[in-house]
Amino acid sequence: MRLRDALALARRRLAQAGIDGAALEARLLLECATGLDRLRQIAEPDRELSFEEVERFLALVDRRCAREPLAHIRGEREFHGLGFEVSPAVLVPRPETETLVELATRHLPEGPGRLLDVGTGSGCLLVTLLHLWPQSYGVGTDLSLDALTLARRNARRHGVAARAGFVCTHLAEAVDGGMGLVVSNPPYVQTRDLEFLPPEVRLFEPRLALDGGIDGLDAYRALVPDLPRLLAPGGLAVLETGRGQAGAVAGMLREAGLEVVEIRPDLAGIPRAIAARRRTHPLRRS
Repeated sequence: MRLRDALALARRRLAQAGIDGAALEARLLLECATGLDRLRQIAEPDRELSFEEVERFLALVDRRCAREPLAHIRGEREFHGLGFEVSPAVLVPRPETETLVELATRHLPEGPGRLLDVGTGSGCLLVTLLHLWPQSYGVGTDLSLDALTLARRNARRHGVAARAGFVCTHLAEAVDGGMGLVVSNPPYVQTRDLEFLPPEVRLFEPRLALDGGIDGLDAYRALVPDLPRLLAPGGLAVLETGRGQAGAVAGMLREAGLEVVEIRPDLAGIPRAIAARRRTHPLRRS
C-alpha cells in the first residue's frame, strides 16, 4: 500500500469515529508505526509501505478509533515544551495546566528554593518547574505508586532527578513544611459530570485524578487548610481550578489566612489558576 493511500484510509476511519483533526492524527499515527516524520510523509507520498508497516499502522488506527488517547498510543505528551511519558496511571498533561507554570514563574522569577507538587501524576508540573529553576529542589506526592514510578522516569529524562523526591501519600500528609511554593492540579470534576466527559478521559484516565466529589471541591477542602503548615512565610500556593470554581477556592484560601494575589484565565478565558501567598506575619483578629 502506498503511503498516501494508507493516510487516506486512516483519515476516513478516524473521522467516522468522531476524531477531530483526523488528518493530523493519521500522520502522527503513521509516524509511530513507521518512523517516518511528517516532512518525509509529505515528501514521499508514493512510498510503498511494507506489509508489517501497514499492519502496525492499522492496529494503531484501531486503537484510536476506540477512543484510546493519542498520548497513550504514542506514549508521551508535550507540556511546556518538554516531552513527558504518560500511561493510564496518570492524567494526560493538558495545555490549560501550563497556566500554573506561567503564574508560578511570574510571582517567583528566581525560583522558590523548595517546592511541592501535590498529586504529581506524570510529574509534568514538578519537572517543568525544576527544569526552569535549576537552583530549586522539589517533592511530588501521589497516592498511586505507578504514577510516582512514571514521574521519576520523567524526572530522569529531563535531568532533574537529583533535585526531585517522590512520596506516596494522600495529598501532603507525609510532607514537612517550609516550602517556597506549593502547586497542585487536584481532582475537580463533579461526580455527576464524569459520565459526560469525552471517552478518551472517561474510559482511559484514572478516576482518582478526576473525581472531586459532589461539587468538585473535596480535594480543596482537604488541601487548602494545610497550606499554612506547608508554606514558609511569604511562600506561594498555585492551584488549578475547574470552570466556575475559582471564587469558591479563593474564599477557602482567604479563610485559611492566605492572601489571594492573582487569578489567571487559560487561553479559553476560564479562570484556571489561583495564586495565594502566606503572609509573612499573620493577621491580627480584633
